Amino acid sequence: MQIVILGNGVSGITAARHIRKGSDHHITVVSDESDHFFSRTALMYVYMGHMRPQDLKPYEDWFWGKNRINLVRARVQHLDVNTKVLHTTDGRSIPYDKLILATGSQSNKFGWPGQDLAGVRGLYHWQDLEEMEKYSPDLQRAVIVGGGLIGIEMAEMFHSRHIPVTFLVREKSFWNAVIPPEESEMINRHIREHGIELRLETELKEILPDEQGRCRAVVTGAGEEIACGFVGLTAGVSPNIGFLKNTGLEANRGILVNEYLETNVPDVYAIGDCAEIRRPQPGRRAIEAVWYTGRMMGETVAQNICGSKKAYDPGIWFNSAKFLDIEYQVYGDVPAQLPEQQATLYWEHSSGKKSIRLNYHRQTGAIAGFNLMGVRYRQEVCEKWLREGTHIETVLQHLGLANFDPEFYPQHESELVALYNRQTGKNLSLKQKRGLAGVLRFLLPRSRGVAES
Repeated sequence: MQIVILGNGVSGITAARHIRKGSDHHITVVSDESDHFFSRTALMYVYMGHMRPQDLKPYEDWFWGKNRINLVRARVQHLDVNTKVLHTTDGRSIPYDKLILATGSQSNKFGWPGQDLAGVRGLYHWQDLEEMEKYSPDLQRAVIVGGGLIGIEMAEMFHSRHIPVTFLVREKSFWNAVIPPEESEMINRHIREHGIELRLETELKEILPDEQGRCRAVVTGAGEEIACGFVGLTAGVSPNIGFLKNTGLEANRGILVNEYLETNVPDVYAIGDCAEIRRPQPGRRAIEAVWYTGRMMGETVAQNICGSKKAYDPGIWFNSAKFLDIEYQVYGDVPAQLPEQQATLYWEHSSGKKSIRLNYHRQTGAIAGFNLMGVRYRQEVCEKWLREGTHIETVLQHLGLANFDPEFYPQHESELVALYNRQTGKNLSLKQKRGLAGVLRFLLPRSRGVAES
């Protein structure tokens, strides 16, 4: 059987690897972005000098031939689902028996005048990194538009080369549509402490060109002109599916798929950033442009193609990122605005660079979510508590089990317990401190006849 995968990101390559593990099908991966799969999340570290371009490739170049995965560098112009053929811009025709669409995302553009000028890019594709490198040597200032995770990465990249950065964020506070107000304000302070000019409640109106067709300045919604030689468009991403119009595939924002990642067209699947789940599970979004969900979709679609029917199950929501020097983790349900049915326990360190937030249900006390800034918790421990609906007081008493900071880092779990006691009048104490042995006892099922120490 001829399996064709369109896209060589983490979703498509994971699908290819697992199809090869489970079958002898003929596999072809088509991409116009790069010859080989690379770690997209590490693009920033090449620019910052922490990694070389070749370090971004998780697999050696011989891996693909050895595993009989055919790589084709080409841009697809048209998909004919009736004849089951992909047509490329250079005139090639690629037939398939089953097709996996893993075309990823593209940076959002909202029709700003000048958005297609030279020196105006997002940060998603390999070519975006090349453009940043091209314009950096003589760059006097960069302007970044949009206050999400990609924007903070681009700001850190320019900052690492001492290039001044102006950050235009239309919201009242950085990323305040995603994280609660206290954490958002922490990031505002942190960005400014690094010398990055953060302009909140400021929108882009247009980008002005110079005589050579390169951006020379931006104009804000208030009419202010800011001189710059590069504009980073980081106001989110959207599914890269424009070329699939008039193919018969049902789409909304993304390509619509069922729980088995099947589209409405027989033998065509969609995975990763370009896929939109018709009926997402409670607490999950229809489109989740996250690395680990793309990997999970790749594994799931491989099992379905290899004959082992399996529904896509992303499990409990989690994510992690880095805001300059502050690491961020979230597990479970921690929305930007606290729902009525939830209570929250929020502790912030006096330095203003660490915080721990626990959300829990008011009526039952069941833990609902963890939000961490500058502190690291074990995913397995947090997910077990969330999956079992553990009471907030039990969580607090054993919170040391979750701490995943290095051994000699200070712990702050006792401070969180003390805060809860002040708020509720209770007298809880921290029973379980950090330790691998305790974590293993907690995670592994207890054997019959074995006494608990």
